[in-house]
Amino acid sequence: MSWSGPANFAGAAVLAALLLASTLYGTTQIPLSDVAEAIALHSGLVEGDVSPLHRIVFDLRLPRALFAAVIGAGLGIVGVVLQTTTRNDLADPFLFGLSSGAAAGAVFVITVTGDILGVWTLPLAAFCGGLVASGIVLALVHGLRTSAPEKLILAGLAVSFLFAAITNYLIFAGDSRAAHSVIFWMLGGLGLARWETFPLVCIGLALILAYSLYRSRWLDALLTGDLTASTLGVPVQGLRFTMFFIAALATAAFVSVAGVIGFVGLMVPHLARGLAGPLHRQLLPTAAIVGAVLLTVSDMLCRLLLAPQELPVGIVTTSIGSAFVFVLLFRTRKVQR
Repeated sequence: MSWSGPANFAGAAVLAALLLASTLYGTTQIPLSDVAEAIALHSGLVEGDVSPLHRIVFDLRLPRALFAAVIGAGLGIVGVVLQTTTRNDLADPFLFGLSSGAAAGAVFVITVTGDILGVWTLPLAAFCGGLVASGIVLALVHGLRTSAPEKLILAGLAVSFLFAAITNYLIFAGDSRAAHSVIFWMLGGLGLARWETFPLVCIGLALILAYSLYRSRWLDALLTGDLTASTLGVPVQGLRFTMFFIAALATAAFVSVAGVIGFVGLMVPHLARGLAGPLHRQLLPTAAIVGAVLLTVSDMLCRLLLAPQELPVGIVTTSIGSAFVFVLLFRTRKVQR
């Protein structure tokens, strides 16, 4: 089944409606007229006094909705790339230590140093932690002189466990008063969405989307196996290393501002393949739309389920993801019969 062209436009329309709903609904409902007025005031289209309600719309809800869409799209594409390059249907950004490294960097800031660089302290620390973790994984695989998918997965798991241990040590050794902030961040959340850090996640999305589309034919060739891809002129080892490195950069950017949001990168590729098929030229844009819709809906649920209290968005995505894995397992079982 192909889900390209007009259907992708329909998906984009659904996403736009969800972004509007995410801006309108929260602890309190904001009228559509006030949302439009707030955007017009901050865009300079009209002149007038900016009220606290306008600031809530433009400085809190609107960037949060956009962050959810961009990060969801990015995690969906990263999941597609990792599942293709490792030939593992359960691969996602958090299987390779990327999120564990980012979490360790963020927890170090929360529990030890504090915001010494202002609003950029936490994103930069998490970004650097993710890059260090990915660098260790690549160094391990390079030292083994192989790019075999199973070696990449094992290296990622080892690094993930290492940084998880470091994170737990920092939690217990650091300031206990920061434990609540640490737990909330490690479960994922979009409460830190600010316009100042929006370019960071946009760069992450643009990087992974542009390069994966550019190498879409090579990714298609990988679906046939390493040997066949090599005979077609694909530098399999180089492609796998490069795709993993770019996926690591993008994931570090996403995790640095939203924390650890699990299962999005695992679920979205399966949903997108059912809609667009396995070829990446159609699959990647579909995965971006599906991921954006999934995380936007999840963020709305985490704000509405226990309002006025807010749930970490990772709780919602993990709950959906666990049900998805059960369905996937039973479907696999039926196919084998």
